[in-house]
Parts: sequence; C-alpha cells; structure tokens
Amino acid sequence: MEFLSSLLGILGFGIGFLLGVLIGFYFFIYSQPTDVEDPVVSPLCELDTDALQDLIPDIPLWVKSPDYDRVDWLNKFLQNMWPFLDKAICSTIRSVAEPIFAEYIGQYTITKIDFETLTPGTLPPVLQGLKVYETNERELVMEPAIKWAGNPNIVVVVTSSSLQNLKIKLQLVDLQIFVAPRVTLKPLVPSFPCFANITVSIMEKPHVDFGLKVLGGDVMAIPGLYRYVQEIIKKQVAVLYHWPQTLEIPVLDASLVGIKKPVGILHVKVVRAMKLLKMDLLGLSDPYVKLSLSGDSLPSRKTSIKKKNLNPEWNESFKLTVKDPQSQILHLDVIDWDKVGAHDRLGSQLLPLKLLQPNETKEFTLDLLKNSSISVAHDKKQRGQIVVELTYAPFREDTDGMSGPLNSFSWKENGLETISGNDSPRGAGLLFVTVQGAKDVEGSRHNNPYVVIFFRGEKRKSKMVKRTRDPQWCEEFHFMLEEPPVHEKIHLEVLSKRNGISFRSKESLGHVDINLDDVVHNGRINEKYHLIDSKNGVIHVELRWKSI
Repeated sequence: MEFLSSLLGILGFGIGFLLGVLIGFYFFIYSQPTDVEDPVVSPLCELDTDALQDLIPDIPLWVKSPDYDRVDWLNKFLQNMWPFLDKAICSTIRSVAEPIFAEYIGQYTITKIDFETLTPGTLPPVLQGLKVYETNERELVMEPAIKWAGNPNIVVVVTSSSLQNLKIKLQLVDLQIFVAPRVTLKPLVPSFPCFANITVSIMEKPHVDFGLKVLGGDVMAIPGLYRYVQEIIKKQVAVLYHWPQTLEIPVLDASLVGIKKPVGILHVKVVRAMKLLKMDLLGLSDPYVKLSLSGDSLPSRKTSIKKKNLNPEWNESFKLTVKDPQSQILHLDVIDWDKVGAHDRLGSQLLPLKLLQPNETKEFTLDLLKNSSISVAHDKKQRGQIVVELTYAPFREDTDGMSGPLNSFSWKENGLETISGNDSPRGAGLLFVTVQGAKDVEGSRHNNPYVVIFFRGEKRKSKMVKRTRDPQWCEEFHFMLEEPPVHEKIHLEVLSKRNGISFRSKESLGHVDINLDDVVHNGRINEKYHLIDSKNGVIHVELRWKSI
C-alpha cells in the first residue's frame, strides 16, 4: 500500500505540475492587464534627475548632437504621404514574397501560403535627425536616424493538407525598429534625378522588436525566445548590410547619363595619300588631313599642309582618347588648303574602332569618298586613297587608387597591395585633371573666376562663372604623355576677368602647384588645396593617371 500511495502521489504531482504550467502559460499569453493607467505627463523642468536620465535615450539626436539636423518638414511629408506609401509598400512586399512562398508549396504538406491582411499600419516612421557628410567625391552621403513604432497588421495564412486542410495564421504586430543607415547617392551626374545609384548600409546593428502571434497566442512572450530571435535578426541584418557591406540600388543606366570615361588611347599614324583630286588652277592641290573621333567634343587634329602635291607623304602620328572602342568611329577628312576662302574637301572616310584588336598595329588603305555619310549617295568619281596605321592601347585596369589620405597602400578588389616607393611606373598614358570648384576666391575688383592649367608648355582653360566667390566648374581636361610625370608639378591659377573693356581686366585670385608623384604611384588623388596669394581661397582638384 505504501508503494502504491507513493506512486499515485508522484503521478499526481507530475500531472498537477503539467496542468499548472499549461494553465499559467495560457493566462500569461492570453490574459490582458486591467490595471493600466494613463501616463502622467509633466514638463521637463519638473522632473527629477533619475527621471531625466531615463528619458535621455528617447531624446532626438538633433538635440543631443549638433551634427544632426532637425527634419520636421520631412516627417510632415512622410505623414501626408503615408497612406499612399502604404499601398506602394504592400505592393512591393507582395511581389517579393510571392516567389518565396511558391518555393515552400508542396513541402511539409503545405498547399497554400497567402496574405490574409497586409498593411504597415497608420503610423509612419519618424526621422529623429539627419546628418550630411561633406566628401571630395561626386556623391551625397546622409545618415538619418529612423525610429518606427508602428502598428502593422500582417497576417500570413499557411494551409496544410494534413488534418483536413488545417490553416495556421501567423500575425505580425507591434513592430518597433530603431536604425541609423548610411545612404549614399553616387555618382552625381547631370541627368535627372542627378544620381546614378543609391547605396545603403547599416552603421550599427538595428534594434528590432515585434510580436508574433500563432493561432492567437504571442509566441514572442515565451521566456528566452524573444532574446534568441533578436540575436538572429541582428546577425542576419549585419551579414547582409552592416558596413562595409552595402545594398546597391541602380537608378540610372550608366550608358544614358554621359558619365563614360576614357578607357584607352588610339594611336593614329597618317602615312600618305595617293592620286588626290586636282583642285588648283595649275592642276595640283595643297592637302592636309583632319582627324576626329565620334562622341568626342575635343577639337579635330590636323596634319601639316603639303603644298602642290597629289601624292603627299606625312608619316605624322597622333593620339586620341577612346571612351567606347565598340561604338566609336574615326573620321578622316582630306582637305585642300586655300589661302583665301573656304577650304575644299577632297574626300572622306570612316573607320570603326571595333575592327582593331588591343595593342595590335593594323594598316588600312582606304578609298576616299565624296561624303562619309551612309545616307548620301556616292558618285563614281575617283578621289584617291589614304593610308593610315592604327593601334588601340587600352589602359591598365589596376591603375586606379583610392581618394583621401594617401599612404603606401592601394585598394584592389582582392584586398590591399603594398606599393613600393622606389618602383617607377613606365610607359605612355593620360593625365586627367578634373577641376571641381573653389571656395572663398575673393578679388579686389571683380569676381568672375575661371581656371587656367599650365603643364609641359600646354595650356587649358575652364569656363567663366560670373559674380561668385564659390564657383563650381566640374570640368575635365586631358594631357597625353609619353612618360609618367614623375618629379613634375602642374600649375593651376584662378583668374577673374572683367566683362567689357578695361585697362585692368584680369586679376589673379590665387594659384597652386601640385606635385604629380602621388598621382603616378597611387593612380588617383582627390583633394582640396589652399591657394597661394589668396586669403582663404581653396580649390578642389581631382587628378588621375592612366597608363597603357
């Protein structure tokens, strides 16, 4: 009897314990508190020290940090746009989720997954501040502090073939997200909306809190499960988007915004021409050749003039910058020089660059035509021939460096590579000089600033910006060089020119000499330089060296 009573006591204790846990769990999940009181609202001046300390995490960043700007206008904009953003967000969620749901249909006896209710709620996110960074690049970098305590109602119904088509409802409620992303708009381009890509990354692990109801009960209230789910969410978000990982969203096609950069150099040797037309009264011509590339706004290059010659030999070489070897065309025009009046065209021809192989020299003997346009009917008159040699030399892909402070490292796709300061790059190349703008360039008589660039006896000039001390030029210039500009300097001078006639029309607003050693060894620098002979003037210049 004692054994039986002990056994029954143990069984009774076990059954009672299980029933108690189940009943307690039921009341813990489904019971609603009845002693909830309205919060007491008091002015900050009446709160004590402990209460103020508790409120510090909830104070907006624009109050705590002077780097963040107050953006109430943007919050008002979001509030007015939220009913429309609600529908747009739901449409995007459905389009993204439906293919994911389709992958699980047929597995685990699942026959259907669908949204019963889908809405992010009536409460929009709130921006507690916005920080904007200044960089030397063609980009806009922002860090908004976003807090969203929303009331979404998202119900997903999972239908299973077992248990007579059992429907399991999963409901997401009481969503709270605190996140500070870094949003970068780059590169800035002169085509609406004026940026080609949006890059987003998370600077700190986000705080995500939500309720998940399954069959009517909030499973996130189970002790220990909430913290476990929080860590999983933070870890997954960090793996995908935690800086330096980024989410890139293309906005504009690079081929449509005019941001193509030179990718190589076309070496053109004009050898000779044969049996040209007779244009002079004495039965001769004074020919020269004009060369240009399609899609290039630079002036045409010209050979020397061969007087009184129908079979001239030039053997003159030229270098042209190539932006797209698959689509660009070389235009060749043979022209008869006249001392008085317009020059007469002897013949023309086109040569697509796609016929060339990189770093291989190819000779062409071309019949000259009256007009190089395909749409124009050509006459059968013989206009002679021209012989040219072409070589397309693409730039090396590893000559780009990083901007900002320069050191003995350069960035590559597979990591950092040390560059020895004793290694001197060799070979021809192209020096890019991009004059972005200037600040505080103050003249004593007028302020119509422009930039003049002097290098190796060549001179380049930017456009003039009238009546400003902070001009923005954003102009790029090229210098074709046979050797890298090691131990050389480039001279830039900011000038101002008075409109109209004046005895003192030009005025220097400052100048700077930039050493090109760093450009050659690092591939690129992007810096702001203080102007000499200027009180506060600064000029922003980007320099790049591309070797072939």
